[in-house]
Amino acid sequence: MCAHQSQCPSIDRTDRDTAHVVAAHPEQGWNLLCNGAIVFDDTGELLPDGSVIAPRRPAPGELATAA
Repeated sequence: MCAHQSQCPSIDRTDRDTAHVVAAHPEQGWNLLCNGAIVFDDTGELLPDGSVIAPRRPAPGELATAA
């Protein structure tokens, strides 16, 4: 799908969510990337083959504390 240079990461790479946004829907909480992935604001992903990547949750201690 990617037609620009340098090409975006393919869907089978772990950095696939760094591909360019081709359709943004911030009001609905998702973006379509040029590699066909749909990424959600909660960091979950839906891949073109229908598989789902669960949202990444921070481990205890990774959350910033308010000062």
